[in-house]
Amino acid sequence: MSIFECRSLTKYYGKTKALDNIDLKLEAGQIVGLLGPNGSGKTTMIKLANGLLQPAGGQILIEGEEPGPGTKAKVAYLPDRGFLPEYMTVEALFKLYGDFFKDFNIKKADQMLDGLGIKKTDTLKKMSKGTKEKIQLILVMSRDAKIYFLDEPIAGVDPAARDYILRTIISNYCENSLVLISTHLIADVESVLDDVVFIKEGRVVLHKAADIIREEEGKNIDGLFREVFKC
Repeated sequence: MSIFECRSLTKYYGKTKALDNIDLKLEAGQIVGLLGPNGSGKTTMIKLANGLLQPAGGQILIEGEEPGPGTKAKVAYLPDRGFLPEYMTVEALFKLYGDFFKDFNIKKADQMLDGLGIKKTDTLKKMSKGTKEKIQLILVMSRDAKIYFLDEPIAGVDPAARDYILRTIISNYCENSLVLISTHLIADVESVLDDVVFIKEGRVVLHKAADIIREEEGKNIDGLFREVFKC
């Protein structure tokens, strides 16, 4: 059984079809890129997987189960925008996650925080955008989850922060888990990807292993992306 599956998944916003009859299966033990331009349906799919939206048709399954209370304990989610209260300290956020998620690993969180020059007594309000992104990522990646949904984790941050974020993802996800990274910044993430899904106008137009793409197409993922999406 696939750890993540879409079966004829369809979603509308009014009369606009955001996802169009998508079939997709993803396996554990991989970092998968959900790649497409803005407005292609990436965030919609991730929100459906987290139970924040309901499909107009079809199903989305986490280990064979539709999104709900049972899947929330298996899924770690990083939204595409800030979601933490600005007044909270790092220490308070670690405690909040520890109280809320049984799989939150405080030792892992402390290890990731080491070397960043951030005090646990610091509030988010005092931090730069890049530092806030790092704290949010630490919270998400400190969970021993089955699936990590990371929606545009490197958008809008400087190159140094991007490098930190990618190193953190590679080093801290569970080997038997799935990491799904949604992004349109292909060149920055392609070195960490095992599998690639191109999504265009709500449809999956390509799903292949990253190495097979390079072998068959004779180009990198960024090059193929630019060709498919005419960037």
